[in-house]
Amino acid sequence: AEAGAPVQILEHLSAHGRQVDALVNNAGYGLPGAFAETRWEDQAAFLQVLLHAPTELAHRVLPGMVERKFGRIVNVASLAGLVPGSAGHTLYGAVKSYLVKFSQSLHLENLTTGVHVTALCPGFTYSEFHDVNGTRAQISASTPDWLWLGADEVAAAGYEAVEADRAVCVPGAPNKAIAGVAKILPDDWALALMASQGSRFRKV
Repeated sequence: AEAGAPVQILEHLSAHGRQVDALVNNAGYGLPGAFAETRWEDQAAFLQVLLHAPTELAHRVLPGMVERKFGRIVNVASLAGLVPGSAGHTLYGAVKSYLVKFSQSLHLENLTTGVHVTALCPGFTYSEFHDVNGTRAQISASTPDWLWLGADEVAAAGYEAVEADRAVCVPGAPNKAIAGVAKILPDDWALALMASQGSRFRKV
C-alpha cells in the first residue's frame, strides 16, 4: 500500500545479488460497501495495492526478463474481471478487468521474448479473503460448495498456464462456464442478472 514499496523491494533484491525471474502479483483484498459511502483514502489505498503496485512491479522487472530471454509474470485477477460489474466492492471488478487486459497486452508484446504473462482469474477460493473484509458469513450462507476451489488448485492452474504461455486462465469448470456465459449474454441481460444476484456475494 506504500507508493515507494515496489522500488524499495527491487532495490533490496538487487543489493543482495538477486534478480526477478518470476513475478506473481497476488496481493489484494476487497473493500465492501457502496462507493459513495466509503472514504476516498481507503479507495486510493485499494488502487495502490491492486492496480498501481502490480503495474509498476511488472514495468520494472520486465526489461531484465526480456534481456535475459526468460521471465514469468502472473497477475492474479478474478472471475469478477470477466463478468459485469456489481453493486458493492465497486472498484474490485474494474481493477480485475484492468489486470486481464493488461496481461493480454503484455502477453502479445512478449510472444517472442521468452517472457510469459498470464492473468489468473479464479472464482471463489478458500483463503482468508472473506474473513478479512467481514463477508465470510454472507458468502458461506449464499454460495454452494461446488463453486469453491482450494488455493492450491488455483495456484497449480496459474503455474501451468504461465508455463504454457496462456494469456488468461480461468480455473475450474463452473468458473469457465460462468465466464463463457458472460461473453455471450447481451449486456443488458448480464447486468440484470448481476443486479438480481450480486447481493449474494457483494456487501453494499
